[in-house]
Amino acid sequence: MSRHFDAIIIGTGQAGPSLAARFAAAGMTVAIIERSKFGGTCVNTGCIPTKTLVASAYAAHVARRGAEYGFVGNGDVRVDMKRVKARKDEVSGRSSKAVEEWLRGLKNCTVIQGHARFQSSHTVVVNDEVLQADKVFINVGGRASVPAMPGIHEAPFLTNSSMMDIGFLPEHLVIVGGSYVGLEFAQMYRRFGSEVTIVEKGPRLIGREDEDVSDAVREILEMEGIRIRTDAKCISLAKRDSRIAVGMECDEGPPEVVGTHVLLAVGRTPNTNDLGLDRAGVATDQRGYIIVDDQLQTNVPGIWALGDCNGRGAFTHTSYNDYEIVADNLLDSNHRRVSDRIQAYALFTDPPLGRCGMTDAEIRKSRRPVLATKLPMSGVSRAVEKGETQGFIKISVDAETKHILGAAILGTGGDEVIHVLLDVMYAKAPYTVVQRAMHIHPTVAEYLPTALSKLEPVA
Repeated sequence: MSRHFDAIIIGTGQAGPSLAARFAAAGMTVAIIERSKFGGTCVNTGCIPTKTLVASAYAAHVARRGAEYGFVGNGDVRVDMKRVKARKDEVSGRSSKAVEEWLRGLKNCTVIQGHARFQSSHTVVVNDEVLQADKVFINVGGRASVPAMPGIHEAPFLTNSSMMDIGFLPEHLVIVGGSYVGLEFAQMYRRFGSEVTIVEKGPRLIGREDEDVSDAVREILEMEGIRIRTDAKCISLAKRDSRIAVGMECDEGPPEVVGTHVLLAVGRTPNTNDLGLDRAGVATDQRGYIIVDDQLQTNVPGIWALGDCNGRGAFTHTSYNDYEIVADNLLDSNHRRVSDRIQAYALFTDPPLGRCGMTDAEIRKSRRPVLATKLPMSGVSRAVEKGETQGFIKISVDAETKHILGAAILGTGGDEVIHVLLDVMYAKAPYTVVQRAMHIHPTVAEYLPTALSKLEPVA
């Protein structure tokens, strides 16, 4: 005996609940399945809890700088990690509960908790119950990658998920991986009071960014006392009594760093290995990501893949955009495509990095005529007033079309201000629209016209 629905959605991460709500409102019967906590990575182990922790770390950092702002506290600033964790748990838990209550309150929507596995292309089994639907949407997210490095099975380590469970301050946190996740944890735990060392196998931090961005971020982190080891080859782990040694081969520096705790932040793996995708005939690539077309359809008619599991974006906002593409195409007969979206993301260190469009390397590769500008945040009055002058604004435009090609804003408010440029890029409007706009004073955004007035040809 099986139950039939118009749609089955596997996973309640960012794309799933909104898709269920749209379908249910359209009169479709929907089954949405969740094997763990409602809300997926963003709500439980990603954006919401980590940015809550970042906020606590920022508050401690500013408090330590009190004398610069004209006030004096009573002694050293000390962080109560149990209270920091409790605040994080409350914010994250509230969001997860809201997602669950929303779904359970939807008319035409059935919530099922359990692990879903395909029995065939349109049949899914959960808790021995057989479900069928003409349309199936896979939204199962991803998890931290654990590389097969020497010692990985002997020495304890943390991931971005297990970091959410600790309510104490590591004495010395060694972070393997100098990319976005690793850098956010590095700065927040340094500000909480830990000694922090980053070990990165590449020649520089956040290797996908332009070198000037990478160098500036490194300088910011090192100024706060974070030690950074790059070009670290043959990374390994080993227990040393109550501590953990991270071994490496480097041209400079000692061959190992010994810490009290190790965080692995070396990438993500899609949660697709135990879904029975072979029985459904759904194709994946070598890394396990589900292969989809420009409208997020898999190779099997009637099955779509959304969110981190399709390899077409590793962010909450790309997952939500996946939902919008699928829902609009199916319900409103639109023809939205993944390739229509512009790359945009942020690194939530302090100051944050807001990025959109092409990097300098990508622009050079395109061989198009380019105008570029770069303005230090020390020249932005709002940054000076806040005492946060690290970083810069840089923008590149096509010299012929005047369209913005890419931008990086590393500085206070950079994660918000970048959207001014992103929206103009989506509008396919020339940069002169921003250059001639009257912005509010005193803000960081008001300096975008100033920066754009200083565009110069790039040789």
